[in-house]
Amino acid sequence: MYIKTLDIANFRNYEKQSVILSDGLNVFMGRNAQGKTNLLEAVCLCSIGRSPRTPRDKELIRWDNRRARVKVEVSTRAGTESVDIVLDKAENKRVAVNSLPITRMGELMGVVSTVFFSPDEIKIVSSSPGERRQFMDIALCQISRAYFYTLQRYNKVLSQRNKLLKSGRATDESLEVWDMQLAESGAKIVKTRRGFIARLAPFADENHRFLTADAENLELSYEGVDGETLEEVTANFLKELKNCRERDLFSGFTGIGPQKDDMKITAGGIDVRAYGSQGQRRTAALSLKLAELDLSKSEKGDSPVLLLDDVLSELDKPRQQKLLQRTAGLQTILTCTHIDEEVFAGVKNYKVFTVENGGVTPSV
Repeated sequence: MYIKTLDIANFRNYEKQSVILSDGLNVFMGRNAQGKTNLLEAVCLCSIGRSPRTPRDKELIRWDNRRARVKVEVSTRAGTESVDIVLDKAENKRVAVNSLPITRMGELMGVVSTVFFSPDEIKIVSSSPGERRQFMDIALCQISRAYFYTLQRYNKVLSQRNKLLKSGRATDESLEVWDMQLAESGAKIVKTRRGFIARLAPFADENHRFLTADAENLELSYEGVDGETLEEVTANFLKELKNCRERDLFSGFTGIGPQKDDMKITAGGIDVRAYGSQGQRRTAALSLKLAELDLSKSEKGDSPVLLLDDVLSELDKPRQQKLLQRTAGLQTILTCTHIDEEVFAGVKNYKVFTVENGGVTPSV
């Protein structure tokens, strides 16, 4: 898969811009605060329906305008497809896939598959379990629309159970109704995530060994409700909900389930979540993202588009060179402030764009 064109209007600091991309490495170069990251943000919006930087769509609209529009056209094994999104300060966003309006956001998942990485993505490893759950969920939603809808159902039931707990009117009988629904959807999430981590782990280890020149291995495991089969996970989840019921009634929220699970990340025998150095955490996070690329390609037959936002500035020169080597055969959109000729020496046929004050100019 690769993006052929990106068209934006009144998005962030762009009034109007159209960009024709190559199917290989595309480098957007410019000083800070010129709009480089905004281009990647526009692509992410068309991929997962939201920005990786803010949950508020209205912040993406150019300050003196009411509406913004982003459109991408992609080439896939099945042919050419398009995603068109209109943001409005007074209305909900409108999304069209192949010129047909969609009514459910799940219909967008997987049309434009992307993997986004920026220096801030180190939080996948170093921050709270919520960041790691988000990593798993975004990757899985792009692979499986069924997972997207299961996650929606679970969150809706969880919200209803929490409202009941907070109301002060909860009884064993009323909670059991919600517990069964929560366990059924939650077990599917746990089993899917656990399978995802099992399939992701070999790719993550391979990429980590590549980036560290075989100095470290990387191991992943899922921390959540036990069980191999769906039935086992459901039964164990129900049991834990019952055991935690008194605590949930006291706290007013559900304290067990996929919304509390985590992914363990071990590099060189060290749990890097708690004890890894900054460099170890950064390399582990990058390995996870590259593994997501590999897994998506192996399961869908098409490589996602790799989005790299100012990543080279956070890596030493050997890792910069290895990362660029790793992008061979992928469409990659990379932002940077300058091009180091030594780092780019081994890269063939990359396309350079200059970004300045909300304008993009392809280099000749």
